[in-house]
Amino acid sequence: MTTKAVRNPIRAGIEDLAPGYFAMVMATGIISIAANLLQMKWIAFTLFYINIAAYGVLWALTLARLIFFPKRMLSDLMAHATGPGYFTLVAGTCVLGSNFVNLFHNYSAAIALWLLGGALWMFIMYAFFTAVVTRSEKPSIEQGINGAWLIAAVATQSISVLGTLIAAQIPDYQQIILFIALIFYLLGCMLYLNIIALIFYRFTFFVLKPETLTPPYWINMGAVAIATLAGSTLMLNANQWDLLTDLAPYLKGFTLFFWATGTWWIPLLIILGIWRHIHKQFPLEYSPLYWGMVFPLGMYTASTFQLAKAIKLDFLMVIPNCFIYLALLAWLLTAYGLVHHIIAAFRTVSAMKQADHTETEGGL
Repeated sequence: MTTKAVRNPIRAGIEDLAPGYFAMVMATGIISIAANLLQMKWIAFTLFYINIAAYGVLWALTLARLIFFPKRMLSDLMAHATGPGYFTLVAGTCVLGSNFVNLFHNYSAAIALWLLGGALWMFIMYAFFTAVVTRSEKPSIEQGINGAWLIAAVATQSISVLGTLIAAQIPDYQQIILFIALIFYLLGCMLYLNIIALIFYRFTFFVLKPETLTPPYWINMGAVAIATLAGSTLMLNANQWDLLTDLAPYLKGFTLFFWATGTWWIPLLIILGIWRHIHKQFPLEYSPLYWGMVFPLGMYTASTFQLAKAIKLDFLMVIPNCFIYLALLAWLLTAYGLVHHIIAAFRTVSAMKQADHTETEGGL
Protein backbone atom coordinates (compact mmCIF):
# COMPACT_ATOMS: atom_id res chain seq x y z
CA MET A 1 0.00 0.00 0.00
CA THR A 2 2.78 2.42 0.95
CA THR A 3 4.78 1.94 -2.24
CA LYS A 4 1.76 2.41 -4.46
CA ALA A 5 0.65 5.57 -2.66
CA VAL A 6 4.07 7.19 -2.94
CA ARG A 7 4.80 6.22 -6.54
CA ASN A 8 1.50 7.23 -8.06
CA PRO A 9 2.27 10.99 -8.38
CA ILE A 10 5.63 10.26 -10.02
CA ARG A 11 4.17 7.73 -12.42
CA ALA A 12 1.32 10.09 -13.18
CA GLY A 13 3.82 12.86 -13.94
CA ILE A 14 5.64 10.66 -16.44
CA GLU A 15 2.46 9.33 -17.98
CA ASP A 16 0.95 12.81 -18.36
CA LEU A 17 4.18 14.49 -19.52
CA ALA A 18 3.16 17.13 -22.06
CA PRO A 19 4.42 16.20 -25.55
CA GLY A 20 5.42 19.82 -26.09
CA TYR A 21 7.67 20.17 -23.03
CA PHE A 22 10.77 20.44 -25.22
CA ALA A 23 9.51 23.96 -25.97
CA MET A 24 11.40 24.79 -22.77
CA VAL A 25 14.63 23.80 -24.53
CA MET A 26 13.60 25.79 -27.60
CA ALA A 27 12.86 28.90 -25.51
CA THR A 28 15.95 28.70 -23.31
CA GLY A 29 18.24 27.97 -26.24
CA ILE A 30 17.08 30.78 -28.49
CA ILE A 31 17.18 33.36 -25.70
CA SER A 32 20.73 32.21 -24.92
CA ILE A 33 21.62 32.70 -28.58
CA ALA A 34 19.95 36.13 -28.69
CA ALA A 35 21.75 37.20 -25.50
CA ASN A 36 25.09 36.13 -26.94
CA LEU A 37 24.44 38.06 -30.17
CA LEU A 38 23.74 41.14 -28.02
CA GLN A 39 26.96 40.60 -26.01
CA MET A 40 25.13 39.56 -22.82
CA LYS A 41 27.66 36.80 -22.31
CA TRP A 42 26.96 35.74 -18.73
CA ILE A 43 23.24 35.47 -19.42
CA ALA A 44 23.90 33.47 -22.59
CA PHE A 45 26.19 30.97 -20.88
CA THR A 46 23.98 30.62 -17.79
CA LEU A 47 20.96 29.82 -19.95
CA PHE A 48 23.02 27.40 -22.03
CA TYR A 49 24.01 25.30 -19.01
CA ILE A 50 20.44 25.34 -17.73
CA ASN A 51 19.37 24.18 -21.17
CA ILE A 52 21.79 21.26 -21.20
CA ALA A 53 20.32 20.07 -17.90
CA ALA A 54 16.74 20.59 -19.13
CA TYR A 55 17.45 18.70 -22.37
CA GLY A 56 18.90 15.72 -20.46
CA VAL A 57 16.06 15.58 -17.94
CA LEU A 58 13.36 15.86 -20.60
CA TRP A 59 14.92 13.08 -22.66
CA ALA A 60 15.10 10.88 -19.54
CA LEU A 61 11.42 11.51 -18.81
CA THR A 62 10.47 10.97 -22.47
CA LEU A 63 12.32 7.65 -22.64
CA ALA A 64 10.73 6.58 -19.34
CA ARG A 65 7.34 7.43 -20.81
CA LEU A 66 8.16 5.45 -23.94
CA ILE A 67 9.17 2.41 -21.85
CA PHE A 68 6.36 2.45 -19.29
CA PHE A 69 3.51 4.10 -21.22
CA PRO A 70 4.09 3.38 -24.93
CA LYS A 71 0.37 3.19 -25.78
CA ARG A 72 -0.31 6.58 -24.20
CA MET A 73 2.66 8.10 -26.02
CA LEU A 74 1.56 6.66 -29.36
CA SER A 75 -2.00 7.85 -28.75
CA ASP A 76 -0.72 11.39 -28.13
CA LEU A 77 1.39 11.32 -31.29
CA MET A 78 -1.56 10.29 -33.42
CA ALA A 79 -4.01 12.86 -32.03
CA HIS A 80 -4.83 16.20 -33.69
CA ALA A 81 -4.63 18.10 -30.42
CA THR A 82 -1.43 16.66 -28.90
CA GLY A 83 0.58 15.19 -31.80
CA PRO A 84 2.13 18.49 -32.98
CA GLY A 85 3.74 18.89 -29.56
CA TYR A 86 6.25 16.17 -30.46
CA PHE A 87 7.78 18.47 -33.07
CA THR A 88 9.35 20.31 -30.11
CA LEU A 89 11.77 17.36 -29.84
CA VAL A 90 13.08 18.25 -33.30
CA ALA A 91 13.15 22.01 -32.76
CA GLY A 92 14.64 21.73 -29.27
CA THR A 93 17.40 19.43 -30.53
CA CYS A 94 18.33 21.73 -33.42
CA VAL A 95 18.12 24.93 -31.37
CA LEU A 96 20.50 23.34 -28.86
CA GLY A 97 22.81 22.48 -31.75
CA SER A 98 22.72 26.11 -32.89
CA ASN A 99 23.48 27.05 -29.29
CA PHE A 100 26.67 24.96 -29.40
CA VAL A 101 27.78 26.75 -32.57
CA ASN A 102 26.82 30.22 -31.35
CA LEU A 103 28.58 30.00 -27.98
CA PHE A 104 31.42 27.51 -28.39
CA HIS A 105 31.88 26.88 -32.14
CA ASN A 106 31.47 23.22 -31.16
CA TYR A 107 30.62 21.75 -34.53
CA SER A 108 30.97 18.10 -33.52
CA ALA A 109 28.09 18.39 -31.05
CA ALA A 110 26.12 20.50 -33.54
CA ILE A 111 26.51 17.93 -36.34
CA ALA A 112 25.40 15.11 -34.04
CA LEU A 113 22.34 17.09 -32.93
CA TRP A 114 21.51 17.99 -36.55
CA LEU A 115 21.55 14.33 -37.54
CA LEU A 116 19.39 13.43 -34.52
CA GLY A 117 17.01 16.28 -35.33
CA GLY A 118 16.73 15.09 -38.92
CA ALA A 119 15.93 11.53 -37.87
CA LEU A 120 13.31 12.75 -35.39
CA TRP A 121 11.83 15.03 -38.07
CA MET A 122 11.43 12.14 -40.53
CA PHE A 123 9.67 9.92 -38.01
CA ILE A 124 7.41 12.50 -36.34
CA MET A 125 6.50 14.37 -39.51
CA TYR A 126 5.27 11.34 -41.43
CA ALA A 127 3.86 9.43 -38.45
CA PHE A 128 1.74 12.38 -37.35
CA PHE A 129 0.47 13.53 -40.74
CA THR A 130 -0.21 9.96 -41.89
CA ALA A 131 -2.24 9.38 -38.72
CA VAL A 132 -4.35 12.53 -38.97
CA VAL A 133 -4.95 12.10 -42.69
CA THR A 134 -5.99 8.44 -42.57
CA ARG A 135 -7.98 8.28 -39.32
CA SER A 136 -11.68 7.59 -39.85
CA GLU A 137 -12.99 9.93 -37.14
CA LYS A 138 -11.69 13.48 -37.22
CA PRO A 139 -12.42 16.54 -35.08
CA SER A 140 -13.76 19.77 -36.52
CA ILE A 141 -11.34 22.60 -37.31
CA GLU A 142 -12.61 24.36 -34.20
CA GLN A 143 -11.54 21.45 -31.99
CA GLY A 144 -8.64 19.99 -33.94
CA ILE A 145 -6.47 22.95 -34.95
CA ASN A 146 -4.35 25.01 -32.57
CA GLY A 147 -1.14 27.04 -32.59
CA ALA A 148 0.95 23.98 -31.76
CA TRP A 149 0.45 22.74 -35.33
CA LEU A 150 2.85 25.45 -36.46
CA ILE A 151 5.65 23.76 -34.52
CA ALA A 152 5.84 21.47 -37.57
CA ALA A 153 7.02 24.52 -39.51
CA VAL A 154 9.30 25.59 -36.65
CA ALA A 155 10.94 22.16 -36.52
CA THR A 156 11.51 22.20 -40.28
CA GLN A 157 13.09 25.66 -40.19
CA SER A 158 15.30 24.68 -37.24
CA ILE A 159 16.89 21.96 -39.39
CA SER A 160 17.54 24.59 -42.08
CA VAL A 161 19.21 26.98 -39.62
CA LEU A 162 21.50 24.37 -38.08
CA GLY A 163 22.28 22.78 -41.44
CA THR A 164 23.45 26.14 -42.81
CA LEU A 165 25.65 26.70 -39.75
CA ILE A 166 27.44 23.34 -40.00
CA ALA A 167 27.76 23.04 -43.79
CA ALA A 168 31.20 24.62 -44.06
CA GLN A 169 32.58 22.16 -41.50
CA ILE A 170 31.88 19.19 -43.79
CA PRO A 171 33.51 20.32 -47.06
CA ASP A 172 32.94 17.01 -48.87
CA TYR A 173 29.18 17.41 -48.40
CA GLN A 174 28.93 21.18 -48.10
CA GLN A 175 26.74 21.78 -51.15
CA ILE A 176 24.47 18.85 -50.29
CA ILE A 177 23.93 20.15 -46.75
CA LEU A 178 23.29 23.68 -48.01
CA PHE A 179 20.81 22.27 -50.53
CA ILE A 180 19.05 20.39 -47.72
CA ALA A 181 19.02 23.60 -45.65
CA LEU A 182 17.49 25.53 -48.56
CA ILE A 183 14.85 22.85 -49.19
CA PHE A 184 13.90 22.71 -45.52
CA TYR A 185 13.59 26.50 -45.49
CA LEU A 186 11.15 26.28 -48.39
CA LEU A 187 9.27 23.36 -46.82
CA GLY A 188 8.95 25.31 -43.57
CA CYS A 189 7.51 28.26 -45.49
CA MET A 190 5.02 25.94 -47.21
CA LEU A 191 3.91 24.39 -43.92
CA TYR A 192 3.43 27.80 -42.32
CA LEU A 193 1.32 29.16 -45.15
CA ASN A 194 -0.89 26.05 -45.20
CA ILE A 195 -1.41 25.80 -41.45
CA ILE A 196 -1.76 29.52 -40.68
CA ALA A 197 -4.64 29.73 -43.17
CA LEU A 198 -6.55 27.14 -41.13
CA ILE A 199 -5.71 28.87 -37.85
CA PHE A 200 -6.75 32.29 -39.17
CA TYR A 201 -10.00 30.75 -40.41
CA ARG A 202 -10.55 29.23 -36.98
CA PHE A 203 -9.82 32.62 -35.33
CA THR A 204 -12.21 34.60 -37.47
CA PHE A 205 -15.16 32.27 -38.11
CA PHE A 206 -15.52 30.28 -34.88
CA VAL A 207 -16.24 31.45 -31.35
CA LEU A 208 -12.96 31.94 -29.52
CA LYS A 209 -13.19 30.94 -25.88
CA PRO A 210 -10.61 32.01 -23.26
CA GLU A 211 -9.72 28.39 -22.46
CA THR A 212 -8.96 27.63 -26.10
CA LEU A 213 -6.73 30.69 -26.62
CA THR A 214 -3.70 28.84 -25.28
CA PRO A 215 -0.12 30.24 -25.21
CA PRO A 216 1.05 28.12 -28.20
CA TYR A 217 -0.92 30.50 -30.42
CA TRP A 218 2.16 32.72 -30.04
CA ILE A 219 3.75 30.26 -32.44
CA ASN A 220 1.71 32.16 -35.06
CA MET A 221 4.48 34.71 -34.71
CA GLY A 222 7.30 32.36 -33.69
CA ALA A 223 7.00 30.23 -36.82
CA VAL A 224 7.59 33.21 -39.11
CA ALA A 225 10.31 34.51 -36.80
CA ILE A 226 12.30 31.30 -37.27
CA ALA A 227 11.58 31.46 -41.02
CA THR A 228 13.18 34.91 -40.88
CA LEU A 229 16.17 33.47 -39.03
CA ALA A 230 16.52 30.60 -41.51
CA GLY A 231 16.36 32.96 -44.49
CA SER A 232 18.78 35.42 -42.90
CA THR A 233 21.23 32.62 -42.06
CA LEU A 234 21.15 31.43 -45.67
CA MET A 235 21.80 34.99 -46.87
CA LEU A 236 24.70 35.45 -44.45
CA ASN A 237 26.26 32.25 -45.79
CA ALA A 238 25.39 32.76 -49.47
CA ASN A 239 29.10 33.08 -50.38
CA GLN A 240 29.49 29.34 -49.72
CA TRP A 241 27.46 28.35 -52.79
CA ASP A 242 26.71 30.04 -56.10
CA LEU A 243 23.06 28.95 -56.06
CA LEU A 244 22.47 30.85 -52.82
CA THR A 245 24.08 33.91 -54.34
CA ASP A 246 21.78 33.63 -57.35
CA LEU A 247 18.76 33.29 -55.06
CA ALA A 248 19.76 36.20 -52.81
CA PRO A 249 17.12 38.65 -54.11
CA TYR A 250 14.40 36.02 -53.67
CA LEU A 251 15.63 35.16 -50.18
CA LYS A 252 15.70 38.82 -49.18
CA GLY A 253 12.15 39.47 -50.34
CA PHE A 254 10.65 36.30 -48.88
CA THR A 255 12.51 36.64 -45.58
CA LEU A 256 11.45 40.26 -45.16
CA PHE A 257 7.87 39.18 -45.95
CA PHE A 258 7.94 36.68 -43.09
CA TRP A 259 9.49 39.18 -40.69
CA ALA A 260 6.74 41.69 -41.52
CA THR A 261 4.13 38.96 -40.93
CA GLY A 262 5.61 38.09 -37.55
CA THR A 263 5.72 41.76 -36.56
CA TRP A 264 2.05 42.14 -37.53
CA TRP A 265 1.08 39.27 -35.23
CA ILE A 266 2.64 40.72 -32.07
CA PRO A 267 0.12 43.52 -31.27
CA LEU A 268 -2.84 41.22 -32.05
CA LEU A 269 -1.51 38.46 -29.79
CA ILE A 270 -0.95 40.96 -26.97
CA ILE A 271 -4.51 42.29 -27.37
CA LEU A 272 -5.90 38.76 -27.33
CA GLY A 273 -3.89 38.02 -24.19
CA ILE A 274 -5.37 41.08 -22.49
CA TRP A 275 -8.84 39.98 -23.60
CA ARG A 276 -8.25 36.50 -22.19
CA HIS A 277 -6.78 37.34 -18.80
CA ILE A 278 -8.21 40.79 -18.00
CA HIS A 279 -11.52 41.06 -19.83
CA LYS A 280 -12.49 37.39 -19.47
CA GLN A 281 -10.54 36.99 -16.19
CA PHE A 282 -9.08 33.65 -17.20
CA PRO A 283 -6.69 32.57 -14.40
CA LEU A 284 -2.98 32.97 -15.04
CA GLU A 285 -1.25 29.88 -13.69
CA TYR A 286 1.75 27.79 -14.73
CA SER A 287 1.40 25.38 -17.61
CA PRO A 288 4.12 23.86 -19.83
CA LEU A 289 2.24 25.50 -22.69
CA TYR A 290 3.70 28.87 -21.64
CA TRP A 291 7.10 27.85 -22.98
CA GLY A 292 5.36 28.02 -26.35
CA MET A 293 4.94 31.76 -25.72
CA VAL A 294 8.47 32.38 -24.46
CA PHE A 295 10.12 30.82 -27.52
CA PRO A 296 8.58 33.22 -30.08
CA LEU A 297 9.74 36.24 -28.05
CA GLY A 298 13.32 34.96 -28.05
CA MET A 299 13.13 33.93 -31.69
CA TYR A 300 11.82 37.31 -32.80
CA THR A 301 14.77 38.92 -30.97
CA ALA A 302 17.41 36.70 -32.58
CA SER A 303 15.82 36.71 -36.04
CA THR A 304 15.50 40.50 -36.17
CA PHE A 305 19.16 40.84 -35.19
CA GLN A 306 20.25 38.50 -37.98
CA LEU A 307 17.87 40.07 -40.51
CA ALA A 308 19.27 43.53 -39.79
CA LYS A 309 22.76 42.13 -40.30
CA ALA A 310 21.86 40.25 -43.50
CA ILE A 311 20.13 43.14 -45.29
CA LYS A 312 22.24 45.86 -43.65
CA LEU A 313 19.44 47.80 -41.94
CA ASP A 314 21.11 49.00 -38.74
CA PHE A 315 18.03 50.89 -37.56
CA LEU A 316 16.28 47.55 -36.97
CA MET A 317 18.77 46.81 -34.16
CA VAL A 318 16.66 48.85 -31.77
CA ILE A 319 14.13 45.99 -31.77
CA PRO A 320 16.38 43.16 -30.48
CA ASN A 321 18.04 45.58 -28.05
CA CYS A 322 14.63 46.12 -26.42
CA PHE A 323 12.94 42.78 -27.08
CA ILE A 324 15.63 40.76 -25.31
CA TYR A 325 14.42 42.12 -21.97
CA LEU A 326 10.83 41.13 -22.69
CA ALA A 327 12.00 37.63 -23.66
CA LEU A 328 14.11 37.33 -20.50
CA LEU A 329 11.22 38.50 -18.31
CA ALA A 330 8.88 35.96 -19.90
CA TRP A 331 11.50 33.22 -19.39
CA LEU A 332 12.03 34.14 -15.72
CA LEU A 333 8.29 34.19 -14.98
CA THR A 334 7.73 30.85 -16.69
CA ALA A 335 10.78 29.29 -15.01
CA TYR A 336 9.49 30.53 -11.64
CA GLY A 337 6.14 28.86 -12.39
CA LEU A 338 7.93 25.61 -13.23
CA VAL A 339 9.99 25.63 -10.03
CA HIS A 340 6.89 26.40 -7.96
CA HIS A 341 5.06 23.56 -9.73
CA ILE A 342 7.89 21.08 -8.99
CA ILE A 343 8.07 22.13 -5.33
CA ALA A 344 4.32 21.71 -4.99
CA ALA A 345 4.59 18.21 -6.49
CA PHE A 346 7.32 17.20 -4.02
CA ARG A 347 5.25 18.56 -1.14
CA THR A 348 2.34 16.44 -2.31
CA VAL A 349 4.53 13.33 -2.34
CA SER A 350 5.92 14.21 1.11
CA ALA A 351 2.43 14.72 2.50
CA MET A 352 1.37 11.34 1.10
CA LYS A 353 4.37 9.67 2.75
CA GLN A 354 3.56 11.30 6.06
CA ALA A 355 -0.12 10.35 5.85
CA ASP A 356 0.77 6.78 4.93
CA HIS A 357 3.30 6.59 7.78
CA THR A 358 0.71 7.89 10.25
CA GLU A 359 -1.86 5.39 8.97
CA THR A 360 0.64 2.56 9.39
CA GLU A 361 1.49 3.57 12.96
CA GLY A 362 -2.21 3.86 13.78
CA GLY A 363 -2.77 0.36 12.49
CA LEU A 364 -0.04 -0.95 14.75
